[in-house]
Amino acid sequence: MSDIAITVEGLGKRYRIGANQQAYKTLREKLNETALAPFRAAKSLLRRNGNGSSLFAHRSARETFWALKDVSFEVKRGEVVGIIGRNGAGKSTLLKILSRITDPTEGYADIHGRVGSLLEVGTGFHPELTGRENIYLNGSILGMKRAEIVKKFDEMVAFAEIEKFIDTPVKYYSSGMYVRLAFAVAAHLEPDILLVDEVLAVGDIGFQEKCLGKMGEVAKQGRTVLFVSHNLGAIQRLCSDSLLLDGGTIQSRGIPAAIVQDYLGLMKGPAGPVSNISQLSIDVRILDAGDQPTIVWRFGEPLIIEVLVSTPEVLRRPSVDIGFYTGNRARLFSLRSDRLAMAPPEICGNWTVRFAIDNPGIMAPEMVFDVGIREGNNGYRKMIPNVGSLSADHETLPPIADSDWMLFTKACVTWEGSGTSQSAPA
Repeated sequence: MSDIAITVEGLGKRYRIGANQQAYKTLREKLNETALAPFRAAKSLLRRNGNGSSLFAHRSARETFWALKDVSFEVKRGEVVGIIGRNGAGKSTLLKILSRITDPTEGYADIHGRVGSLLEVGTGFHPELTGRENIYLNGSILGMKRAEIVKKFDEMVAFAEIEKFIDTPVKYYSSGMYVRLAFAVAAHLEPDILLVDEVLAVGDIGFQEKCLGKMGEVAKQGRTVLFVSHNLGAIQRLCSDSLLLDGGTIQSRGIPAAIVQDYLGLMKGPAGPVSNISQLSIDVRILDAGDQPTIVWRFGEPLIIEVLVSTPEVLRRPSVDIGFYTGNRARLFSLRSDRLAMAPPEICGNWTVRFAIDNPGIMAPEMVFDVGIREGNNGYRKMIPNVGSLSADHETLPPIADSDWMLFTKACVTWEGSGTSQSAPA
């Protein structure tokens, strides 16, 4: 048996912008459409203009774009490959082709083994069937025998935490219940190849951690996993190999740590002259309510994060962003200075951006954060992942589970600068 699980060669997918997207039809609708086709053809002949040409012939040609272009790679059995890239890079299109949801315009993809996919909430579920019925339906689609499904059934239901609703039609499920059951089916029915898109972001923090743990177990069992995510920590934690997609093409492939750095470089985006930008520096101080340095946060008490920016080059319409994550890089929330306060129109020299967070009641027991600086709506001029970390004072935490925490955070931002921008070039 070959050790290759997936072979992709010259894969391309072209879409027409503005093309009508036809919904799937029922059998009755297809029969009606077939029966009425001759009458519609006759009607269209009568709707010709004076020149004898069809009115529809004047419909302008639509623009096309390539979501994927000339994509080629192989994945060996047992490999866990992370796929990262900006929105619109072609990641989801690639997984849809591998899942046989859509056909490529050119090239091919060979899949060797049984595929389980989790691309959208409830993909493959029939809304009128119960959770129990959908488990058996999905198992059958994957080629599982009934005895195999029965063996895993209780484990899947327990993982999804929907025991009380297992005999309820899934059209009544919340999005959280949908995604929990969908992941449980995809991960527990033991496909040879598991394809997972960013759907995990739908769940709460506790569920994300649970899914990442399960994916780690799947990887250890020697099954092949393709994992699309913006969760860079999870990519580095779970994957042995990684692909960076941008503009529908593969930009680089290699160990996740190196590919993540390539991705962060892409996220800087166009930013004009960069002669001195390598000298732009970012530092961070974490302070408690008394302005004393700390690495511990206390539930319900203010917390202050100061970002120290030093730049020899003028930055116009600057904004400092902070993204907060759990220790395993499950996203919590983010703060953007341009949404919280008016910034100077441009900065140069040394500046301090002070984020005063009031009642940080949603942070996880262990937390890390990234800091980046942008100009206007451009990409990051500089981004530093995992620049700081915090641990909770557990004596102040309320007696609730992580997954029950709610978002309730208020923050204000102030800018203080010791530099000027009067020498800025026009």
